[in-house]
Amino acid sequence: MVQRYDALLLVSFGGPEGPDDVMPFLRNVVRGRNVPEDRLRQVASQYQHFGGVSPIGGQCRALMKALGEELAQHGPPLALYWGNRHWHPMLADTLRGMASDGVRRALAFVTSAYASWSGCRQYLDAIARARTEAGEGAPEVDKLRLYYNHPGFVEPLVELTGAAFRRIAEDRRGDARLVFTAHSLPRALAATSDYESQLAETARLVADALHRSDWSLVYQSRSGPPGQPWLEPDIVDHLRMLASGGVRDVVVSPIGFVSDHMEVVYDLDLQARSRAVELGVNMVRAATVGTHPRFVRMIRELVDERLTDAPVRLHLGSRGPAPDTCAPDCCPAPRRPPPPSG
Repeated sequence: MVQRYDALLLVSFGGPEGPDDVMPFLRNVVRGRNVPEDRLRQVASQYQHFGGVSPIGGQCRALMKALGEELAQHGPPLALYWGNRHWHPMLADTLRGMASDGVRRALAFVTSAYASWSGCRQYLDAIARARTEAGEGAPEVDKLRLYYNHPGFVEPLVELTGAAFRRIAEDRRGDARLVFTAHSLPRALAATSDYESQLAETARLVADALHRSDWSLVYQSRSGPPGQPWLEPDIVDHLRMLASGGVRDVVVSPIGFVSDHMEVVYDLDLQARSRAVELGVNMVRAATVGTHPRFVRMIRELVDERLTDAPVRLHLGSRGPAPDTCAPDCCPAPRRPPPPSG
């Protein structure tokens, strides 16, 4: 039976919007984990490089504006809200405001296209906690499905990656290499979801559309103990390997991100590009989908799916569309080994 919804809720990670926000934000992110203060200050220095402002807040505001215009022009007539996991506007505060406005049931669009503990399960848990914090009258919230293979995500990636190739001299364009990047995860965590296979499917769909058979999927932004296995290869190591093989031009397409997060502007635009220069490699970074009109329309299409008895569930490739409802045990955190006895 089709449910009635009053609102659409944009749910994102959150980020500091000034120098004084950086450490409180990072402490929110790592709450409950034993992360040394020195490590937090090291990460904080990356934000301070940009004046203590993460780009994600401004990007969410731009997406809210574009979504508002899309819904106003095409419907459905849903109220639009925004809440974050780790910084203001916090999810619980947003849900309190929604309850006060009379919202009883909402759909949630999460700015993460892939399945993983950090990209899916933690958002579901954050919504559940926020409803508890908001108290009696908090609206029910149903998350929209994953969209890694939706044409509204893949087609903008094709367009933007193709535009990056056109920034390379025509006589060198054919030999340029295509490298897709996504946030690395601990291998134990990646093993609990379809993160790697979904990323590979998105990469394949984009590469096929661009008629590029020679491409790689690599990872970036790893953290954690040095001895902990993470998804590899790392983007910098891969650039080094390509340079040693005589590659002169590389297009990097950050398909793991929907907008220019700190991991994009710092880890790719500063760190990876600096290493590429040292290696003599011309690195061109493709734009993220951001507020691309097709991506914004995709969000409306995902909403329409949930409001229709016989929805058209758009997808590309052979994997089929992701389910509307995540299984109760989807994307679990890796089990910690039991403490030694004795």
